[in-house]
Amino acid sequence: MSLLDVIGPVMVGPSSSHTAGACRLALLARHALARPPREARFDLHGSFAKTAQGHGTDLALVAGVLGFPPDDPRIRSAFAIGAEAGLRTTFATADLGDVHPNSVRITLTADDGATTRLTGSSLGGGIVRVFALDGFHIEFGGGSPTLLVRHRDTPGVIARVARVIADDEINIATLYSARQRRGGEAMMSVEIDRPLSEPASAYLEHLPSVLWLRHLPEVLSATSDGAHVAAATAEAPA
Repeated sequence: MSLLDVIGPVMVGPSSSHTAGACRLALLARHALARPPREARFDLHGSFAKTAQGHGTDLALVAGVLGFPPDDPRIRSAFAIGAEAGLRTTFATADLGDVHPNSVRITLTADDGATTRLTGSSLGGGIVRVFALDGFHIEFGGGSPTLLVRHRDTPGVIARVARVIADDEINIATLYSARQRRGGEAMMSVEIDRPLSEPASAYLEHLPSVLWLRHLPEVLSATSDGAHVAAATAEAPA
C-alpha cells in the first residue's frame, strides 16, 4: 500500500471516488477519441447518478473530457469553459448492470463524426478501471501508459505487437484482448512501463491488420499530462 492509497490523490473536489475518479475516466475517454469532442453524453449508474451534483461528479466528467487532470482548478468552471468551447453535454441515469456503483458510460462525438464509447468504474482513492470500449470488453486502469490497438482478428497480430514493444525495450504490465467474432474486428489494451517510441508506433500503425492505434497517458498522476491539457484546451472546437 502506498501513501496515495492512504491519503488519496491531489485533486479538486470533495471526493476521490466521485470527483477525481470521474475526471480520470473522462480523461481516458478523451484520449481514446484522439480528437476534441463536440458532444459528450454521460450515462450515470448507481451512486454516480445519485451524487452527480453534490460531489461534483458532473463537473469532473466535463473537465476530463476537456482534457483537465483531477488537480486542475478549472474543474470548478468546467461547464462554462465547455460551453464557450462549443461542447454540448447530456447527462442521464442508466442501469449499467452488475457493476460498481460508481460507474459511467461516456459517449463522445467529434466534428468529423468519429465516436468513442467508454464504460468504467471509479473504485476509490481516485483509482479507476475501464471495462468496455467501443463494443469490446476490454480492461485497463490508466495507472500506466496504455496502448489501444483496434485490428482485424488475424493470426499473429498480438504476438507482433508484443514483439515491437519488446524491441522498443519496454515491459508489458498487462495485455487484454477481445474480439467481436472470429475473423472479425478485435481490440487489445496493453499497459506498458513507458510510452512507445515514435518509430515503433509508426511501424505498428502501418501493419496491414491494424485499423487504428491510440496512446493513452498515465492518468493516476495529476500532472502526468500537463502538456496535453494545454493542447486540448487550445484545440477545443469553437
